[in-house]
Amino acid sequence: MVKLVPPAPFRPHAYTLAAGTPLFRVFGNTRTVTEFNPGQGSRTRFAFFGDPVVPVLYAAETEEAAVCESLLHDVPPGPGKLLYRQAADRVCAPLEPTRDLRLASLMGDGLRALGTEAKHVTATMASQYGRTVRWAEAVHSTGFDGLAWMSNRRNTDRAYVFFGDRVAVDDLSAVPSGGRIFAAGDGFDWLVDYLTGLKIEIINPGF
Repeated sequence: MVKLVPPAPFRPHAYTLAAGTPLFRVFGNTRTVTEFNPGQGSRTRFAFFGDPVVPVLYAAETEEAAVCESLLHDVPPGPGKLLYRQAADRVCAPLEPTRDLRLASLMGDGLRALGTEAKHVTATMASQYGRTVRWAEAVHSTGFDGLAWMSNRRNTDRAYVFFGDRVAVDDLSAVPSGGRIFAAGDGFDWLVDYLTGLKIEIINPGF
C-alpha cells in the first residue's frame, strides 16, 4: 500500500549536495539570501515543525525553478496572471553551500524506497501540508541536513529545503553577482520575459 505518512522505521536514501553547487532562492527584500525563516508566515509543504520551531530555507537548482516554487506556487498551468505587488518586494539571488550537505532524497528511487509517490508528498495541494510536513519532521529526526525533491512546478529541476538547526549560516554563501530585483530594471524585464513564455502576464491594478 502506498504510504501517505512516513513509514516506520524511516530509512530514506541520502542525496549529497556538494559544496559549491549553484543554488537560487527567491525571497523577500527584508531578508538576506542566506537567512533562514525562523517560523514566520503560513505553513508550507515542509515547514514548520518542532518545539522550538526548526527554521528552514528553501532553494532550487535554477532561477526558473526558484520562481516557479515561489511566485508561481499558486498560479495554475496555462494562461494566467501574476499581480505586480506579489513580485515587487522579491529578489532572486544565487547562493552555494560551503560544505557537502547530506539531504534525504524524496525523488526517484528515494520515493519508491519509502513506499510512496510524488503525488502524495512533493506534488500535493496546499490543503495537504499538515500531512506532508510530517515527512520533513521524519527526515529531521534521522539527522539529515534537509531534503531534496523534483520541483512539482518545474519538474526538470530539483528543489531543496535546509534545516536551520543543522545548516549554519556559514554553511551557505551568497554569490556576489547574478541577483535579480523584480521591482524594476533588468530583473523585472527578465521576469516578464520568462513569464511571457509561460503565458503568464504581470498586471498592476493600480495603474
